[in-house]
Amino acid sequence: MKVAVMTDSTAYISDSLKDKHNIHVVPLSVMFENTTYRESIDITTNEFYQKVKESESLPKTSQPSIGAVADKFEELAKDYDAVIAIHLSSGISGTYQTVVSGGEMAKGIEVYPFDSELSAMAQGFYVLEAAEMAEAGKAPEEIIHRLEEIKQSIRAYFMVDDLSHLQRGGRLNGAQAIVGSLLQVKPVLHFVDKKIVPFEKIRTRKKALNRIIGMLEDDAKQGKNLKVAFIHANDEQGAIDLKNSMDSMYPNIDSMISYFGPVIGTHLGEGAIGVSWYKK
Repeated sequence: MKVAVMTDSTAYISDSLKDKHNIHVVPLSVMFENTTYRESIDITTNEFYQKVKESESLPKTSQPSIGAVADKFEELAKDYDAVIAIHLSSGISGTYQTVVSGGEMAKGIEVYPFDSELSAMAQGFYVLEAAEMAEAGKAPEEIIHRLEEIKQSIRAYFMVDDLSHLQRGGRLNGAQAIVGSLLQVKPVLHFVDKKIVPFEKIRTRKKALNRIIGMLEDDAKQGKNLKVAFIHANDEQGAIDLKNSMDSMYPNIDSMISYFGPVIGTHLGEGAIGVSWYKK
């Protein structure tokens, strides 16, 4: 059985990894005024952050259309018997539900939708693991079982520099955002029940990052092999510094740098940093 692996653009998997593992992607989009840009196709991440600085209002984001998803399944059906479709949390986007609906209509291919309940490279971890298993000839049911297994240990925390993006994007309660900005709070956020919620409210950026790294260290000290992603919103050096310090202390960590692209960057804002990890 030939199994494809599909995700959406918010996994922010590098082109080299997508090509290496033959990962198929449906893009989400950002809209500045009346112009729509598909992530990583019509606009780069650097162009996006520059455009946000130059625009008076925040862009809007949109999920793939049912037509785009159906077209992708039709294209995959020519070469594959099944597809594992891994998408960003259904609590912050309708993408997963669109894929479920598209899968029910798909002909000539069996669709296995999987709700990552996360986004960015935390979602990407599932995709890369599924792609490696598909390459090794594993059955779809076996791949889904492994993804459910990963869900038990995966953790993802992120810190935003500016709460206004989350508030204006409707992804965080408005009162929380106002109080946060008054107190210069740098909240540590995470996903609970598929939605973004505050984990802890911390007064400074440095303390917020130390709190996240402390939780990673707690797991790393147990000696198990961890796959880790340091994720940034236009602050690559900040992510590299975190990676280097952790790599030098914990040889059981296999880490990578990733980024928050246009769609997730719209909600988190420039300067956000995330860390995600799971047990290999």
